[in-house]
Amino acid sequence: MFSIAENLQDLSLRLQRACEQAQRAAKDVTVLAVSKTCPPEAVRQAYAAGQRAFGENYVQEAVDKMAALADLRPHLSWHLIGPLQSNKTRVVAEQFDWVHSVDRLKIAQRLSEQRPAHLPPLQVCLQVNISGELSKSGLTAAEVPAVAQAVAALPRLQLRGLMAVPAPAEGLAAQREPHRALAALFAQLRATGLVLDTLSMGMSHDLEAAVLEGATLVRVGTAIFGSRPLKPV
Repeated sequence: MFSIAENLQDLSLRLQRACEQAQRAAKDVTVLAVSKTCPPEAVRQAYAAGQRAFGENYVQEAVDKMAALADLRPHLSWHLIGPLQSNKTRVVAEQFDWVHSVDRLKIAQRLSEQRPAHLPPLQVCLQVNISGELSKSGLTAAEVPAVAQAVAALPRLQLRGLMAVPAPAEGLAAQREPHRALAALFAQLRATGLVLDTLSMGMSHDLEAAVLEGATLVRVGTAIFGSRPLKPV
């Protein structure tokens, strides 16, 4: 039987090796534990092992989990990484710390309007459909500059960077290509004067490729929690 604590330790070593290969400091890459479809107890175990940032795909499941883990709330950072519909922006604005999946200006505007004044600004990333997949959410690369400027100007939000979920690829070289493209777009935005610090890219199967191309945050689920159902029960 796998141990979440042991998995996190193994992941740390794997990340350290990737950073050494990229000639980067391991402290410059944050692990976001993707806890979707995991029970609250799994999050508690990860917390006990030192993990603090958790990513969720399904809004209602995440809110229920937050309630079950209310005692840990001051110590945890909750990130929405799944698609966000307009009718769920209010609860997300009220409950989450980060949203990685902002894929249109309308969503950002609603989050800005609905973020409570007593909370810190909501940290957001723009989701980019970097592989051009018809089945995936996200802005095209061409749309990103204008949307980024507009989102950066909204109150109660802080634009942190870009996120992408590239199409699966075999081999390190093929995996690096979309991450390289996202990193280039990120650099382009920074060159315009936007203050950005987050490249949310890389998952359990391709985190090495993402780190080599400059990822600052990797979203890891299976390598920490094991295989799980695709949707919450």
